[in-house]
Amino acid sequence: MNIVVCLKQVPKKDSFLRIAADGKWIDDRDLSYEMSEADSYALEEALRQREKLGTGEVIVLALGPERTRQSIKEALAKGADRAIHLHDDVFNTATDADGIAKALAAALKNEKVDLVLTGLQSDDYGFAQVGLILAELLGLSSATIVMEVQPQGDKVRVKRELESGWFQWVTIPLPALLTIQSGINQLRYATLKGIMAAKKKELREVKAADLGLTADDLQPRLTIDKAYLPQKSKQTEFIEGKASEAAAKLIEKLRFDARVL
Repeated sequence: MNIVVCLKQVPKKDSFLRIAADGKWIDDRDLSYEMSEADSYALEEALRQREKLGTGEVIVLALGPERTRQSIKEALAKGADRAIHLHDDVFNTATDADGIAKALAAALKNEKVDLVLTGLQSDDYGFAQVGLILAELLGLSSATIVMEVQPQGDKVRVKRELESGWFQWVTIPLPALLTIQSGINQLRYATLKGIMAAKKKELREVKAADLGLTADDLQPRLTIDKAYLPQKSKQTEFIEGKASEAAAKLIEKLRFDARVL
């Protein structure tokens, strides 16, 4: 089974964020980067499926600047077989889910794959739309918020996470695209042997022209007009009445307002 994993590099969670001078996004001059969390779980699931089935390859596909190679090499060191890096100034135009999906779809057009795995959503923009649009562009069946994957011949059975602790099992035909939920598995670390082996693996750089794409093809449908830090505020509310009534109201506040229960 050939599995493609779409990876994105995002600012580290402990990064100190400042709004850029134009007020439209964060200032990235002092940021350090890492693989988006859900994409890490998608990669791990792809590696496990290949190991379980004993055939096929895991192909990493990533779009981004030169620094993205750090995450690509990490994926190769963990066990991916080869990688495709979409690296071109033209791809900078693809700033929304639609443009990114179009670029990824063009790169996969000539690849023979059985499964395409993406993270449920990225840690920066959090669109949760790239995988679905990519599936539509490639004409693939799809399932979202996947917590378990069971290939069954020319089909795949998956467990989807729903709301309020509910789950759903669905079976869809292959080839298919799955958006993977964080926590589906236990992540592995790259070994020294894997890091050394990664240096010999194929990492192919692809330009927009190679895919027949121009900046006009990737024009965003969504733009960010303003970015700002959340405004903090304090508020005190006294709950009065009998102890039993006050306790019930407190639980309701914690569950529905604070959402900590």
